[in-house]
Amino acid sequence: MQMKRKIKKIVAVCGLFLALISGVASAVDLKDLIGVVGGGLIVSALGSQLNDFINTITFNKGVGTNEETKVVPIVSVGSGVAIGAAQVAGPKDAVAKVQAVAQLEVTFQDRIRIKVLIPIDSKNPLERFRRVQQVGVSAIIDYKL
Repeated sequence: MQMKRKIKKIVAVCGLFLALISGVASAVDLKDLIGVVGGGLIVSALGSQLNDFINTITFNKGVGTNEETKVVPIVSVGSGVAIGAAQVAGPKDAVAKVQAVAQLEVTFQDRIRIKVLIPIDSKNPLERFRRVQQVGVSAIIDYKL
């Protein structure tokens, strides 16, 4: 079952790449596209190792958690585009429900930018938008292209 998902992702990436080469998607920046698609693949492929790495670092610094943790993609609310990854922490049953972290970006009084991070039960906030209670974001993971 997981092999079929990986094959579908690879086919989707190849299709997008071919569309870019043929000029169909010339308005899309190739670096941004690779970042979005690659980011989702990185989270899928390395989520467990990233989670273990974060837990080891925080434990060694004396700030570990006794809660369940996992790494999920961050998706931008409004576009549904994957823009990074986050580690979430909370009770085991609640963390198991988290599929992504939704990011809302707003401006307060035209001077202060606020990013609200909400653990949700879907990878696509355009389909539905339900917060998973008792779960918080414990780390943000950025990757450099």
